[in-house]
Amino acid sequence: MSRSCPSCAATVPDNARFCNKCGASLIPTQQGPAVKMGSPPGVQAPPSYQAPPEYSQPQYAGPSASTGLQQNVAGLLCYILGLVSGILFLVLDPYNKNRFVRFHAFQAIFLHVAWIALWIVVNIFGAILPWGLSLIASLFHLALVLGGLVIWVYVMLKAYNNEKYKLPVIGDIAEQQAG
Repeated sequence: MSRSCPSCAATVPDNARFCNKCGASLIPTQQGPAVKMGSPPGVQAPPSYQAPPEYSQPQYAGPSASTGLQQNVAGLLCYILGLVSGILFLVLDPYNKNRFVRFHAFQAIFLHVAWIALWIVVNIFGAILPWGLSLIASLFHLALVLGGLVIWVYVMLKAYNNEKYKLPVIGDIAEQQAG
């Protein structure tokens, strides 16, 4: 069977979508039941998708007003730069109200100050001692560096695990300061 093109009246096959002569579209554009090509006459194509009337596009809410860091991560970050990061977390608004973060910030500050003080004392003794005894001071210096590194990593892990580990003298002072 064949039909005629509505634009140029040329004869086109029934299953053609465009006219071979003028190129006009042969697909019906009016609203209503559409006939699926190649299906038996009288069979309608399924309706196209339309969103339900009660559906509405969700609106962008922006970032939440949370502090951004959990307290265990903030406690760990207090120790990263020692004195600097401890003071930073005592000054930043959402963290300076959290007792856990304040404790670790004070402990980080006091640990860093004590580490610097011991390092200065060991270096002064290493400089004023004769050569044979300065070797012993170098061993103390090595022990101070390695011991400080181990303590530093240990308290960072404890803070990350949400534990309030107090160093022997420094921890009590930090707890008093944290309130």
